[in-house]
Amino acid sequence: MSPTSETAQGGRRLVIVESPAKAKTIKGYLGPGYVVEASVGHIRDLPNGAAEVPEKYTGEVRRLGVDVEHDFQPIYVVNADKKAQVRKLKEQLAGSDELYLATDEDREGEAIAWHLLEVLKPKVPVKRMVFHEITKAAIQEAVANPRELNKRMVDAQETRRILDRLYGYEVSPVLWKKVMPRLSAGRVQSVATRLVVERERERIAFRSAEYWDLTGTFSAGRAGWGAAPEAGGASDPAAFTARLASVDGRRVAQGRDFGPDGRLKSDQVLHLDEANARALKAALENAAFSVRSVESKPYRRSPYAPFRTTTLQQEASRKLGFGAKATMQIAQKLYENGFITYMRTDSTTLSDTAVAAARAQVTQLYGGDYLPEKPRTYAGKVKNAQEAHEAIRPSGDRFRTPAETGLTGDQFRLYELIWKRTVASQMKDAVGNSVTVRIGGTGSDGRDAEFSASGKTITFHGFMKAYVEGADDPNAELDDRERRLPQVAEGDPLTAEEITADGHATKPPARYTEASLVKELEEREIGRPSTYASIIGTILDRGYVFKKGTALVPSFLSFAVVNLLEKHFGRLVDYDFTARMEDDLDRIARGEAQAVPWLRRFYFGETVPGGGFAAGAEGGAAEAGNGDGDHLGGLKELVTDLGAIDAREISSFPVGSGIVLRVGRYGPYVERGEKDAEGHQRADVPADLAPDELTVELAEELLAKPSGDFELGKDPETGHEIVAKDGRYGPYVTEILPEGTPRTGKNAVKPRTASLFKSMALDTVTLEDALRLMSLPRVVGTDAEGVEITAQNGRYGPYLKKGTDSRSLETEDQIFGITLDEALAIYAQPKQRGRAAAKPPLKELGTDPVSERPVVVKDGRFGPYVTDGETNATLRTGDSVETITPERGYELLAEKRAKGPVKKAAKKAPAKKAAAKKTAAKKTAAKKTTAAKTATRKTAAKKTTAAKTTAAKTAAKKATADRTAANTASSDA
Repeated sequence: MSPTSETAQGGRRLVIVESPAKAKTIKGYLGPGYVVEASVGHIRDLPNGAAEVPEKYTGEVRRLGVDVEHDFQPIYVVNADKKAQVRKLKEQLAGSDELYLATDEDREGEAIAWHLLEVLKPKVPVKRMVFHEITKAAIQEAVANPRELNKRMVDAQETRRILDRLYGYEVSPVLWKKVMPRLSAGRVQSVATRLVVERERERIAFRSAEYWDLTGTFSAGRAGWGAAPEAGGASDPAAFTARLASVDGRRVAQGRDFGPDGRLKSDQVLHLDEANARALKAALENAAFSVRSVESKPYRRSPYAPFRTTTLQQEASRKLGFGAKATMQIAQKLYENGFITYMRTDSTTLSDTAVAAARAQVTQLYGGDYLPEKPRTYAGKVKNAQEAHEAIRPSGDRFRTPAETGLTGDQFRLYELIWKRTVASQMKDAVGNSVTVRIGGTGSDGRDAEFSASGKTITFHGFMKAYVEGADDPNAELDDRERRLPQVAEGDPLTAEEITADGHATKPPARYTEASLVKELEEREIGRPSTYASIIGTILDRGYVFKKGTALVPSFLSFAVVNLLEKHFGRLVDYDFTARMEDDLDRIARGEAQAVPWLRRFYFGETVPGGGFAAGAEGGAAEAGNGDGDHLGGLKELVTDLGAIDAREISSFPVGSGIVLRVGRYGPYVERGEKDAEGHQRADVPADLAPDELTVELAEELLAKPSGDFELGKDPETGHEIVAKDGRYGPYVTEILPEGTPRTGKNAVKPRTASLFKSMALDTVTLEDALRLMSLPRVVGTDAEGVEITAQNGRYGPYLKKGTDSRSLETEDQIFGITLDEALAIYAQPKQRGRAAAKPPLKELGTDPVSERPVVVKDGRFGPYVTDGETNATLRTGDSVETITPERGYELLAEKRAKGPVKKAAKKAPAKKAAAKKTAAKKTAAKKTTAAKTATRKTAAKKTTAAKTTAAKTAAKKATADRTAANTASSDA
């Protein structure tokens, strides 16, 4: 029986989901007997501040939102922006006969369902409705087979929430006091930041090594190797390249043989320098070469597992240029609109229905030769995987091809990626051959040189017909790339057509990208895969990390934060310790550990049998410090004793030659010598400078630049000293007022100040320039009516002003040069309405792969932004016009598209005050006129109304009794 027909007999049912989009889709599948409403995420949570905490709570409870003295009882409050929604849900529930909680089937969704129960307090039957895809069949199946609320999952989520609150609210204030206000610390966000900082430290410590080798181009006299016999090898090359492998039996050093200090890891390899390499090249110019060995092996590659949350984020980053956050936003829309299954999952498992759908499409699109005899299954790789979902796949029992979906833009591209990966996962292996050829020759100096070449041919592409995974390394060769070599045999002579000497330099380890950081966090078992997108978003938004292209670069601020956490809260940012905490939280979720004893041990450092950290982790949270004897208590003790933390020390980093990088409250700067001492130097460091780029040479250059106050001379009229400064909003000139000049009160005197023109610089501005700037606004003259016209410089550039009428000027120089006639001519023209003429682009980035429109960087009212003519995205902190890459521009546009258009608040109809006043006046007069009549009639009316009311009540009671009897008879039948 369908849900609609059941409802017709069983009354009205209220279904609550998280999002309005999901509610709209599900409503279409359930029919008129159901009311589907959205909670719009969590309806209540821990308070955001003391102001949200009820008055009865005081002290630490008010600060933390958690009563740590009474079993860590959380204080939950309905979010201010959800109160109206809660009222609406209560009203809908009042007229319903059943309540279905249809939030997502994960810890977060289960917790939302529990909070709804706690707040709504339903008096009707409650059922938990779960589904993994939003299709008609899945929704109807979920209605027909509800389950009970899983309290264990709720407890697990609550424990995580309390733990994260204690961590953030106790450690963050330490950062405020010792580093900078308004910073934040988090259980996983701080560890993720540490990973990025450590990679940058490796890059700073890295010393490049130079090494050389030879590359030879050889030709053979027979047809190509690797071709099918019947093909005759026509597609194979006649010549191929090989790289020098050894000299006199000693392997030639490559980049992998050098350590980060630039030295060889072993003396067993031969390190060729430029002179040696060129000498060997000369000796081999007339040498006779032959094939010394040919080693052939079969090649086989199996398809990749279907997507789970993290692998989807990684591939969307590699292939589509999406950040983790944008990927999840787009996937959320695809899920809510019924195109894919749930996108927060640790599982690589496909249901029997999905396997059948994938295999059907393999046969349909690629033919039976590409379909394996048995369905493929994939083992889960994620430890303590929580969600009982499938892998991320197209929804339904028949997959829609991308062309059939009607999707466009980013949603189309992400769906296509998921569809291809799912179908490919049920296809046959790719097979072929790989071969290694060794070529030898003896030089004129007697040295024996051996070259090596490798090749690969794919004889059956299998799953690669549908999908090939990307790589984090842009130089890496993809799986489906073939390398063909001529068909040669041992002993065959070869001709060296060319030999070149090649110089190389080792490179520092690559910075993390969003994809590789997600992969690293998952491999270290830190955090949950479903939270990685929000973690990366947090460290970007907080300014701990910024982007250069796709690379994640730590700011100098993050160096100070991580330095403090490592030195004084070492265990809290220890990778193994964080992973063990994750294990313990999973043990609580499985019912193998109790939340309260565990939290007590973490916070107070108490040893509680059976409630501590993972087995074998002695001390647990009691070792949350460095184990140096100073911090052996729990978290509370750690954040109480801050005397040992030297704020200046943890924010200072030596650069060299007596120069120190310091992280101040207003940004990073380099300094040499002590403040107020002779020879002291200080210079600000650009906020977007990557830490590994701050060399001694660059620091010297920054210190050598003009900084501080530039004394330009005295104003001949006032005698005041005029100086030029570099301020927060750019360079400017100002006057120094004499001592004793009142600065506050009604007699306060403000110094004259003016910003420099864009064409001016601090080290070249003159006293004459300064006096002219401070004389602004300049009076140009008056119009025919005697209204004064002035020329001045403003926030949006130079302009003329006449009363309230302003007109833009084209250049700053016009401020001093424009004549009255020229100004009057400008005012004689109609004022331009709407937007001004478009400014030329600052930079061209290329063609966006989604919209296929040219992308440029423009200068807008609120700063530079990227645009493809349809979508605009402001550059973020860390992005600059000079360094932004095309990939970064496309990513910003993708994130903006994923958010969708900004919803404008509905305008309220303006109140008609005059009409309201007239109406009120009329009503007052009418009241006075009819007051006597009304009083006379009231007595009679009351008697009549009372009689009617009594009669109506009697009739209503009789009707109710009749309906009750009828219903009872119906149910008995």
